[in-house]
Amino acid sequence: MTQATHTPAHIRDFIDTHYRHFNAAALRDAARGWVELLERGDKMFLPLAGAMSTAELGISLAEMIRQGKVHAICCTGANLEEDVFNLVAHEHYERLPNYRDLSPADEQALLKRHLNRVTDTCIPEEEALRRIESHVLARWQAADAAGEARYPQEFLFELLLSGELEQYYQIDPRHSWLLAAAQADLPIFVPGWEDSTLGNMYVAAQIRGDLTRPHTVRAGTETMRRLVAWYQEQTATGGLGFFQIGGGIAGDFPICVVPLIKQDLETDVRVWSYFCQISDSTTSYGSYSGAVPNEKITWGKLDPNTPKFIIESDATIVAPLVFQYVLAAD
Repeated sequence: MTQATHTPAHIRDFIDTHYRHFNAAALRDAARGWVELLERGDKMFLPLAGAMSTAELGISLAEMIRQGKVHAICCTGANLEEDVFNLVAHEHYERLPNYRDLSPADEQALLKRHLNRVTDTCIPEEEALRRIESHVLARWQAADAAGEARYPQEFLFELLLSGELEQYYQIDPRHSWLLAAAQADLPIFVPGWEDSTLGNMYVAAQIRGDLTRPHTVRAGTETMRRLVAWYQEQTATGGLGFFQIGGGIAGDFPICVVPLIKQDLETDVRVWSYFCQISDSTTSYGSYSGAVPNEKITWGKLDPNTPKFIIESDATIVAPLVFQYVLAAD
């Protein structure tokens, strides 16, 4: 029996037919809003939080990048590196469907096996983290010796494009969103990179003396300055949407670029022209991730006419559906 193929068009039709109310309608409206944004010539900025790379969001996100539906990404250091970990060590990952039943002793046993758990999935330290450590360290050291400084994603772009890791690939490389981003030279912004595994390795290399310069990997305020310049350039002739997956620094960091330009630089600039967040946070004005979009109007990030959507659900369920809807628009 031939297996049915579910194309983006099939998924779009399914959503249009069945997703009519509540969170389902919010998903449909947000997806339609994304399509409308692209049709009028505007672009989409994608903040990527949580553990989306380990959740293999790259299977759908990589195609969005290849087809020009996403124009820049702001992600955590974890999402940056975990896409590469999955690319080179996927067969060694372990899934724990009964993760809610794990006792502290069970967790300790995983640690002894060098398995780092992310919800229901364990990342193998030796096959993932240590497999790429020497490759990245060599690039840090080369830049350090040359007196150069680069952003964290630039080192990984260079590594992926070199073909050096191809011998280790354990998934279809078309499912790696970071490889797709490297091939497209997609702008990526990585705030708070220091709390990632590679960030920890970088600090350890400095402490050991393997690196001598303090800022071989650029971070923090340099990343924000780059974002300010990029945002001003992109919005000089059109709008820029904001599709946020999860909460935390991946969303908090970039959305502040508008009030920074308007209030601190006292320079006129467009506000974000579309806003959507997929979040399972409880709505709360004391929590950034749980704040409703209208609160952002008071901070100068959005205006009253900005299309605004909140999809209160699990991003691992929702984001691929939205992506497929957008891909069906051609």
